Amino acid sequence: MAGRAPERPPNVTLRRWAREQARLRAGVVAEDTELWQQDSSLTGLERVGGLDLSYPKGDGSRACASLVVLSFPALEVLYEDCRMVAVSTPYVPGFLAFREVPFLVEAVQRLEQEKPELKPQVLLVDGNGLLHPRGFGVACHLGVLTDLPCIGVAKNLLQVDGLVRDELHREQVHSLQRGGDTFPLTGASGTVLGMVLRSCNKSSKPLYVSVGHRVCLETAVRLVTSCCRYRIPEPIRQADIRSREYIRKQLCSPLEAVSSGPASRKEEAEQDD
Repeated sequence: MAGRAPERPPNVTLRRWAREQARLRAGVVAEDTELWQQDSSLTGLERVGGLDLSYPKGDGSRACASLVVLSFPALEVLYEDCRMVAVSTPYVPGFLAFREVPFLVEAVQRLEQEKPELKPQVLLVDGNGLLHPRGFGVACHLGVLTDLPCIGVAKNLLQVDGLVRDELHREQVHSLQRGGDTFPLTGASGTVLGMVLRSCNKSSKPLYVSVGHRVCLETAVRLVTSCCRYRIPEPIRQADIRSREYIRKQLCSPLEAVSSGPASRKEEAEQDD
C-alpha cells in the first residue's frame, strides 16, 4: 500500500528553513577552486558524481536515493549506491533541499568512508543552484554541506527575478541550433543566474545550468556539455536509471517508479528547485 505524502509544514517551519538557507548561503563559493577547472579541456578531472531520488508511483513517503560516480571523460560507471529511504519532509517549492539533501549527503559520506579512492571531484544534481528565489537551491545546499564542487542541472525554468517562459524565451531556446549552444539567464536585477544549454544535437529541449558551489558558471556549462551523450548529463541520467530499477526490484513491478524533482511531480509544481 502506498504511503501518504507528508503534509505541508507550518509557516514557522518555512521561516526557519529560509533562515537556514540564508545562513548556509554565506558559505557558497561561486568560482573555480580546483586545478582541473583551470584547463579548458578539464585535464585532471577523473571522477564525476551524479545524484538523484526516485519515488514509487503514488507514494511520497519513501524514495530511492542514488549516487553514482562515473569516470571522466569516458563516462563509465565506477560506483553506485542505491538505498530506500523514508521521506518525512514534504515537498515545498523553494525548499526541496530540506526534503532530499540529507539523503544525498549521507550517500556521499558512505562513499567517502567505504571507497575514499572513488570520491567524486564534482557533483551534478537534478535541480538548481543560485537560480533560486533565495539564491540557494538544492545544488548550493548539497555543495556547501559536502564541501564539494556542485552543479545544478534543471529540466525546467524556475521563474525567479523576472525570468519567465514567454515568447521571447521560446525564441531564444529555438535559436540554440546545436549541442553546446547557450544563452545566459539574466534576471530583472541584472544578475546572470544561470545558463540555458542545448546539451546535445539529439534533443532540442534545453537544460538550465546554474552554479552550486566551488565552480564558476562557464566551467559548469563546459562540464555539463562534456557529460552529455543524450539530453541529461550521464551522471544524473545513470543515477536516475539505477534508482528507478532499484525501486522496480524492490516492488516487483515494472512501472512503479517516478523520477525525483518537481518536474516529475506535476501535481505539485512545474519547476525545479
